[in-house]
Amino acid sequence: MALEEFEREEPSERDKSYLRMRSIMDYGMGVLWMAMGVFMIFVKKFNTELAEKYDEGTFKIFGAVCIIYGLFRIYRGYKKQYFKER
Repeated sequence: MALEEFEREEPSERDKSYLRMRSIMDYGMGVLWMAMGVFMIFVKKFNTELAEKYDEGTFKIFGAVCIIYGLFRIYRGYKKQYFKER
C-alpha cells in the first residue's frame, strides 16, 4: 500500500520543471529527427552530392527509421512517464 500512495503523490516543483524541460526536449528532438527523415527520403529533390554517392534505397530506409524514431520521441514527450519504474 505504501507504493500506491507514493505513485499518487503530487510531484515537487523541481520534478515538474524537470518534466517540462524533458518534454520540450523530446518534442524538439522528435521534430528534428522527423525533418532529417523527410530530407533523407527526398534527398534527390535537394540536389546534394550525397544523392549521387549512395544508393537511393538506403536513404529511404534510413529516412523511414528517422521518422519512426521522431514519432517515438514526440510520443514520449507527450506521455511524460520519466519517473515510472518498470
